[in-house]
Amino acid sequence: MTIVSTMLRCAAIAAGFLGLATTTGAQAQAPQSLLDTVQSRGALQICTTGDYKPFTLARDGSFEGIDIELAKSLAKALGVEPRFVQTKWADLLTDMGSGKCDVAMGGISVTLDRQKKVFFSAPYLVNGKAPIVRCADKGKFQTVADIDKPETRVIVNPGGTNERFVRANFKQAKIEVYPDNVTIFDQILAGKADLMVAESIEVKVQEKAKPGLCAVNPDEPLQYGEMGYMLPRGDATFKAFVDQWLHLAKANGEFAKIYDQFVR
Repeated sequence: MTIVSTMLRCAAIAAGFLGLATTTGAQAQAPQSLLDTVQSRGALQICTTGDYKPFTLARDGSFEGIDIELAKSLAKALGVEPRFVQTKWADLLTDMGSGKCDVAMGGISVTLDRQKKVFFSAPYLVNGKAPIVRCADKGKFQTVADIDKPETRVIVNPGGTNERFVRANFKQAKIEVYPDNVTIFDQILAGKADLMVAESIEVKVQEKAKPGLCAVNPDEPLQYGEMGYMLPRGDATFKAFVDQWLHLAKANGEFAKIYDQFVR
């Protein structure tokens, strides 16, 4: 072996050691994923509003709904206990950013504004905004143009995508912000408002629960939308786990079983 070849071989070995050291150092400095933190803690902190049937509803000190059961499934997949934290729609992003919750679940619409601040899981439901009215008025409010008139009274819960849709699309209608998303539909029945715009699945459920109210074209909503689970921004490892859990829950029938329990 010549002196030149020996020198080249030594340089290659040195470069290999340098690359290994660099890689090892980078691995050592990589931030811990929430996936590891949650498992070490032994509990998954789930923010939910508790006011959005059939996804999340606070009742007698606990929660029920599609996303409550799915949150329990996610916690089980992680090998930890579910710990529910009640929040408000207006506080969702703040609570997620503060570390108050590891995931937010409960009929949360995926929006680009929210996506600037958080990650979302893969969408688990295609949904959209649809009106719900007194059945006698169903023919009057078929389109945005039908609704957006000075004499129309639109009621809306604050801080979420329902309010955002209403303010973006109705410039002439009277808009009333009502703070209780559980009793808001009773205001329509009582004649204190003409309609509310909400997710198509929600207006279908409320139509069944409250005789006298009718959903308007829920299968052809006024706006396309998707729902997903809100996750901490930047944690690709945790998101990958949640996405895989959701994929398997849909593939093995668990998602459909839970959905049918609250909707069918």
